[in-house]
Amino acid sequence: MRARLWGVVIAAVGAIGVAVWVAWLRGRREHWRGVLSDAIPVNSTYWRDLGSKPGEILYAAIGDSAAQGIGASRPAHSYVGFIARHLRSRTTRTVRVANLSVSGGTVRTAIDTELPLLAALGHEPDVITVSIGANDIASWDPERFDRDIRELFAALPSHAIVADLPSFYFLPGERKVLVANRLLRAAAADVGLEVVDLHAITNRQGLWGVSTQFAGDLFHPNDRGYALWARAFTAAVDRRMDLVLGERD
Repeated sequence: MRARLWGVVIAAVGAIGVAVWVAWLRGRREHWRGVLSDAIPVNSTYWRDLGSKPGEILYAAIGDSAAQGIGASRPAHSYVGFIARHLRSRTTRTVRVANLSVSGGTVRTAIDTELPLLAALGHEPDVITVSIGANDIASWDPERFDRDIRELFAALPSHAIVADLPSFYFLPGERKVLVANRLLRAAAADVGLEVVDLHAITNRQGLWGVSTQFAGDLFHPNDRGYALWARAFTAAVDRRMDLVLGERD
């Protein structure tokens, strides 16, 4: 009887603790939404200025606010920034970064706005990363997503490196993400694009990742989270650079 009572007490304390944690996270999220929105024009200007600088290797990124680095301590700490630094370190060559992403962008945004910017670069990038679709979950329409993702993938160079959607951790968003990723992988397979498993690497972080790898809005990654995203791309980026450098040598 006493053991059962203690079990009830422990369960109650645990439930209260979870409720307090959830309430704290919600308050933190509402506060940081406004803070992070102020970073959008700052980050956009940073990438636009950086993209005008020349480099021996051209790296282009198609994406949304995650590619812009919203939630990071500085724009360069987005996953795009981490990948660019990896390219410089690995190749010892200068890298021009054409970050074509748009904060708030959906797959349709990538088609209508970012693909024309890709074409306007003048020549095909040596490395292209694509991470798009998380914003489509907010107004989820699987038929539209399938149609748009196929249109986008069909227009990309064959060496573009695509990430599936990251883990949303909690229902109902995560259930939609799983459907989106099945559609995304099928579309990529049909045109021969490589898909890196961003969902798996983020999902493995669990509640620890939610607490330590997200910015205050609990949607955008922080510096730790973006470093993790970059690691999801690293092996595929390295394979691509081996081919590019092999052709130049």
